[in-house]
Amino acid sequence: MKPTTRPLLLLFVALCLGPGVQAQFVTYSNDFLNIGAGAAGLAMGGAQVSSVKDATAGYYNPAGLMGVKDKPDFTLMHAEYFAGIGKYDYAAAAFPIDDGKRVLGFSLLRFAVDDIPNTLYLVNPQDGSIDYNNIQSFSSADYAFLLSFSQMVKETSAGRLSVGVNTKIIYRDVGSFAHAWGFGFDGGIQWLGNKGGSFGIVAKDITTTFNAWNFSFTDEEKQVLYLTDNDIPVKSVELTAPSLIVGGSWLFHLGRKATLRPAIDLDVTFDGMRNTIVSSNPVSIDPHIGLEAGYKDIVFLRFGIDNFQRALADGDTLNQRRVWIYQPSIGAGFKIKFVTIDYAFTNLANQSDPLYTNIFSLKFDLGPLPKK
Repeated sequence: MKPTTRPLLLLFVALCLGPGVQAQFVTYSNDFLNIGAGAAGLAMGGAQVSSVKDATAGYYNPAGLMGVKDKPDFTLMHAEYFAGIGKYDYAAAAFPIDDGKRVLGFSLLRFAVDDIPNTLYLVNPQDGSIDYNNIQSFSSADYAFLLSFSQMVKETSAGRLSVGVNTKIIYRDVGSFAHAWGFGFDGGIQWLGNKGGSFGIVAKDITTTFNAWNFSFTDEEKQVLYLTDNDIPVKSVELTAPSLIVGGSWLFHLGRKATLRPAIDLDVTFDGMRNTIVSSNPVSIDPHIGLEAGYKDIVFLRFGIDNFQRALADGDTLNQRRVWIYQPSIGAGFKIKFVTIDYAFTNLANQSDPLYTNIFSLKFDLGPLPKK
């Protein structure tokens, strides 16, 4: 977006939301959209921008939807994080249109944490007494709907060049206290080579995605917040800065039946210093590395590493020694006629107390569309 256009957009958003609204960039805004999608992609550490060519392309790179040329494609996934505390569900569908020259995609994501204790009335503000019977529970859930469109730019004997765009609608809900609506766009380009090499670029939140938050508290809840020295939030606008993902992969043929595809993606952010391998202000770079081995396009083994961070070493009582940690993953896939079953096993922290997660997804190819 041109520098002169972006301030006008932010001013328009602020005027639409009314007076008293505060707008600010948040470094990890809408971070639930960065978890990944589909067990196949998650097993490869999310390195999918250059090679994805099924319904999950609506999430990773909308230009990759052109891989769904002859028949509709459907994907379902479920995962539970932190011993079942966080539940993540994903569904996607892709439909070829205009004789396969274009593809329309739909994706729905939900990440939720249920049974969160509401301790607002735990302490009596009058005498300081504690009553555990006053604890109630609520849920916090994030939803995203992606409407994706992909179109062929050029197809030759060397490969296929396609472009794609996402329209994102976001809804976030925190019990009865707060909810937010958001809106944004992504754009992508993919070159899928027939001789091995593939390349992809995705520009995320290209118009600066926003979440408009509204808060709802009863008079009694406001009084408790006031008496316990808590701030009472007001309307606000949470902004997500644009970012870039650049990826490449190469498909090696090991004889006639086996294949090997290494892939790497680089997440490039521009919203300040992050805890990543390349960390600077304002640019930070976070790599995703993946490897897929296939046999007859029926059986697959996958490996991946991502989420590199510097953290305090376990056992360092002085909290002075920092080490690199990362998120490893491994998985497998098996295709039976029109059904593909994918599995991923990940570790959210590879120090002394790892957090293991099992992820399953199903993909369905329902057959060619009827000819007109």
